[in-house]
Amino acid sequence: MTVLVVSCVDDPTADLVLAELRDREVPVVRFDPGADFPHEMTLSASIDGIGLTGSIDTATRHLELLGVQSVYWRHPTPYRPARHLDEYTGQWVADQSRFGLGGILAMLPGARYLNHPWRNRDAEHKPVQLATAVAAGLKIPRTLVTNSLDSVQAFVSAVGGVVYKPLWSTPYRNAAGEALTVWAHVIDADTLDERVGGAAHLFQERVRKVADVRATMVGETAFSVRIDGAPELDWRCDYPSLAYTLVATPPAVVRGMRAYLDAFRLDFGAFDFSLTHDGEWVFLECNPNGQWGWFDPPISQLIAHEIADHLTCVKAWR
Repeated sequence: MTVLVVSCVDDPTADLVLAELRDREVPVVRFDPGADFPHEMTLSASIDGIGLTGSIDTATRHLELLGVQSVYWRHPTPYRPARHLDEYTGQWVADQSRFGLGGILAMLPGARYLNHPWRNRDAEHKPVQLATAVAAGLKIPRTLVTNSLDSVQAFVSAVGGVVYKPLWSTPYRNAAGEALTVWAHVIDADTLDERVGGAAHLFQERVRKVADVRATMVGETAFSVRIDGAPELDWRCDYPSLAYTLVATPPAVVRGMRAYLDAFRLDFGAFDFSLTHDGEWVFLECNPNGQWGWFDPPISQLIAHEIADHLTCVKAWR
């Protein structure tokens, strides 16, 4: 039985799991469907009265669809048109590949997914994340999603310190074509104007924190890392200044995270919390396919080992 790893070539997080699987001498096939298909991959799949059968061949591997034990779904490249095709033909071809090969990869008979790509997609919307976290028993900051200037002004007046966060990490460039990242930032009420009405925006109560926590949950096991030295709002702004410490996860938070993942039918999630002066863990978001590979050993090795246990069915799946 084979473990299938679906990701782009430049994915150090997947590389850590692959190294763990190789050490265990587990058969592995890795490819990036958006980049490799159709020029470097051949698909032949039949669907009939007995279900789905067939195979995928890459330049170096042969994969029987019935032989896939589990799938580690990471960050594959989006399906892209071939350069020699015109814009419309290229987009049509890319869509056929996405729905054809993508549909096959999402329905491999008997395979377990960490995580299934459709479940990842369902769990990516921040309003749904926050509502699900509340239902799971996790504490969240007061949040407003709106395009109403009056609503956000009233929210700022009622809450006090308010942070703006993008609802989705859309690639963004300024008028000069320079790539920009939209980080979380504190709202100055005096700068709010009618431009609020141009889109949906997420405004959130500012959490007074002493540290951040990234809790990576695999199955029933949580690996919580306290992050110190971060900028005031978003620790991703300054990685070189960060210090990481593996810490115990409060049992109530573990139960809440597991209930959250169960609601989305996930076995993996990367949770972000703010840690308050009172020791309270305040949920901010959960990336169903979040990164953890930048942690230094032994933290990254522990997580890779746990994921490999699930992919080889050493640990029970939910």
